[in-house]
Amino acid sequence: MTSAEFVDCSSLASGSVIDVETKSRHYRIECLGGNAISICGHPEYCPEPVRARLHGSVDKEGALECGVISRGMRLMFLLKERQPITTTRVVRLRVDRPAPLPKTPSTIH
Repeated sequence: MTSAEFVDCSSLASGSVIDVETKSRHYRIECLGGNAISICGHPEYCPEPVRARLHGSVDKEGALECGVISRGMRLMFLLKERQPITTTRVVRLRVDRPAPLPKTPSTIH
């Protein structure tokens, strides 16, 4: 896993895992493609992995930075296509990208 100041989720491959530590919780996010994620870490909303939509990060003034998770900002995601969740401030981010698939030799006939 690699530590980061911010993560642009649109640049991550499906299967990438983001470890997000906020002031009060620890979340595990798996990128599923686009803004679709699987997230767990909140005892009430997502104690087990659930599908959600990543909105991005919110600053102190409430401005949203779409598709990005940034240290020092609050993470925002949408559960069940209608329930917005905003976390406490992100204090640490780590990213684990999936290993590339091994190339198979092409067969020539």
